[in-house]
Amino acid sequence: MSVRPLLRRQATVRSLIRNRLESRGFLEVDTPIVASELLPEVSIDPYTVIYGNEKKFLQTSPEPHMKRLLAEDSGSIYQFAHCFRSEERGPHHDTEFTMLEWYEPGANLTSTAELITQLLHDSLHTNGLQRLPCRDAFIQHADIDPMTAGVGALLQASNFHNVGIPESISNLPAEQQWSLAFELLLSEVVSPKLGIAQPTMLESWPASESAFAQLDSTNKQLSLRFEVFVTGIEIMNGWQEETCSFTIRKRLEKANTIRTSFEKQKLPLPNRLLAVHDNMPEGIGVALGFDRLVMLAAGTDSIDAIRYFNSDNS
Repeated sequence: MSVRPLLRRQATVRSLIRNRLESRGFLEVDTPIVASELLPEVSIDPYTVIYGNEKKFLQTSPEPHMKRLLAEDSGSIYQFAHCFRSEERGPHHDTEFTMLEWYEPGANLTSTAELITQLLHDSLHTNGLQRLPCRDAFIQHADIDPMTAGVGALLQASNFHNVGIPESISNLPAEQQWSLAFELLLSEVVSPKLGIAQPTMLESWPASESAFAQLDSTNKQLSLRFEVFVTGIEIMNGWQEETCSFTIRKRLEKANTIRTSFEKQKLPLPNRLLAVHDNMPEGIGVALGFDRLVMLAAGTDSIDAIRYFNSDNS
């Protein structure tokens, strides 16, 4: 069978995205794949490469480099980036994959929801976007309010829904137990129910799960983070960017502390980014799994079905 139809499908979706973003004033950029620093995250493990006597990393995301461009007044930018994450392989994951990432200074959650609606309509022919607070989704699908539930209640809810909780969780501090139980309930119970009738933008996350998002100025228990789901599959995540370098440094240091508690390697902080982070403009950043988007556009259930190369045959 000719590979050309597969290549054409990928190219068509890319072209639709480029047209939409560039009509909005975005510039396409290209940033390094190999670098000496990255953004430490608890659940993401990078590949290490050796340059002479120097240890570097294959980038897990173009985020740190793109944010350095933002700090230098790049304006709205986007990138189709090759990203690498160790030990991630499955129908919707691979150790190397393509991520569409964009940053829009001056944007807010409302304008970003409108852009997401347009991009998904262009590529998947969907209509509309449900905006659903995280609290409401958990109450509806997991029978628990994450904004009031303690770790015991979350663990009890996990057991009720037959979510597999690792035995080692009891060795973690209560705060980490809560986050792990929250993530497992989200991925195994809540997420599969989202984005069925139309795409769902899950927003207003607990402050403890803020990642690099600002906290809500009207309610510091919430963060301005979101994830978007289509037919139960997470296809993108993003947030109103936290621009304070001190705040981001503290969150990255905390991520490294949690990594070491899981016996993972401590990762270097992105000091070049942190040195200019305060110059970043207010706005929104979004990361979209391009392979998953093309998979959904093709009506298949595996990203391998829409790619000629993968980590098993490359």
